[in-house]
Amino acid sequence: MGGIILLVVLAVLLGGVVFIVSIYNSLIRLRNQVKNAWSQIDVQLKRRHDLIPNLVETARGYMKHERETLETITQARAQAMQAQNVKDVAKAEGGLSDALSKFYLVVENYPDLKANQNFLSLQEELTSTENKIAFSRQAYNDQVLFFNNKIQMFPSNIIAGAFNFKAEDFFEIEVKADREVPQVKF
Repeated sequence: MGGIILLVVLAVLLGGVVFIVSIYNSLIRLRNQVKNAWSQIDVQLKRRHDLIPNLVETARGYMKHERETLETITQARAQAMQAQNVKDVAKAEGGLSDALSKFYLVVENYPDLKANQNFLSLQEELTSTENKIAFSRQAYNDQVLFFNNKIQMFPSNIIAGAFNFKAEDFFEIEVKADREVPQVKF
């Protein structure tokens, strides 16, 4: 009889260990998926940062009187490249997006620039990259949601707390133009 009780206790302990290891491994998997999703964003942001100087340089010859606009983009790009954590990157990228939006508004005043094949090609590549960033951002935020849910829900929150898992930040870029109500005039 004592042997059966010992076997039951050992089975329960072994089941508990397997349960804890399973939760821990799922937390590690989710954290790695968040890191992978962030690296996908990082690749697209680097591509964006590499395209911008070419776009600015192409426009510089046409936009001699728009020095401030071009400098704003250059400064915003530098800040975006220096940002380290998700919140800082999101803020810096929002500033860069605002600067690019203003740049494209100014470009409307330069028909020769808008017709320049090199400029059009760079603009198309940048638009494609912006779309990839948006897709990567959505994928990243989905992974963050899964991870944060896992570390906050019972019983995995106990294991997450014991092993010091921390919630990840969402990548939310606030572009002022996106918040404004569009004006319709006839």
